[in-house]
Amino acid sequence: MGIRVLVVDHSATARAILSDILEKSPLIESVDTAPNAFIARDKIVKRIPNVICLDVELARMDGITFLKKIMKYIPIPVIMIFSKTQKKARTVLDALDAGAIDFVIKPNTNMYKKKDEIAKELIDKVIIASKSKPISTLNSKKHATLTYDNSQTKVQKLIAIGSSTGGTKAIKEILTRLPINTPSIIIVQHMPASFTKQFANGLNKLCKLEIKEAQNGDTLKEGKVFISPGDKHMVLKRSGTSYYLELKEGNKVSGHKPSVDVLFNSVAKVAGKNTVGVILTGMGSDGAKGLLKLKQSGAITLGENEKSCVVYGMPKVAFQIGAVSKEVSIENIPKEILKALKNIIE
Repeated sequence: MGIRVLVVDHSATARAILSDILEKSPLIESVDTAPNAFIARDKIVKRIPNVICLDVELARMDGITFLKKIMKYIPIPVIMIFSKTQKKARTVLDALDAGAIDFVIKPNTNMYKKKDEIAKELIDKVIIASKSKPISTLNSKKHATLTYDNSQTKVQKLIAIGSSTGGTKAIKEILTRLPINTPSIIIVQHMPASFTKQFANGLNKLCKLEIKEAQNGDTLKEGKVFISPGDKHMVLKRSGTSYYLELKEGNKVSGHKPSVDVLFNSVAKVAGKNTVGVILTGMGSDGAKGLLKLKQSGAITLGENEKSCVVYGMPKVAFQIGAVSKEVSIENIPKEILKALKNIIE
């Protein structure tokens, strides 16, 4: 049976174009439409689509408010639809935080002429969403901040994390529970360049750790977290006893820029056994080979398990090739990271 999609958009033109794009995919069985949240609600209850494409700008009830209601009452994977004028990093991140799987930016003008620009992206993301778990169905319990005793530490340890679809909430789950004296953390999250700084700033307000978008030459220090900019590869370098970050241009690697494989490969060469490597939810295989190199270098490696993943893609491939020392639910990853750090031989 194919994928059933509901397109919810205030614009009749947008509904027609998005439907036309989706109906061309042989994997999509049917596409229904609705102009507002109230008509959409009735169609959701009656037909229960596999995926909802939801415009952020709706009459009577905005898209993010409706998204929250969907996640509360009948969780279904949602792809948010923004126009370029609506594309504000905070609004997009609010949508992801509220439970959206991903988002697509539609053209502001001449949608008929420009529809090919978004066709592949829209279809690919709908297919991924159809295989994912609605984020609100995953464990979202509040947990106390953990503790970490680093009084006996003699070498600089670090944590390297890679994630993609669903990763913004998974990263938040981890970072909000780690204590202020946690060794430095470096992260690649697949995300457009215009959003990574806002993502880091938002997390910084929620966590005891200091979180920022990485800059070229940043030095790794205890209690600090660095998130790669969305348009550059991030690699780890060493100067004497100190680690620092280098941001690089270049082509996509493993289909992405920044690439988790690029980060993990550099960490394996520079820090190796002093590292805990973690691969989280995401489609595809980016990070799997890099995590294997990390493991082979002596690092302890963790993979998010299938049950808690929004999309069990990257962690699955990593597990299948033997790159994962232990599979763990997102709820337990923070304490497993701290446990692994203690097991690193000084």
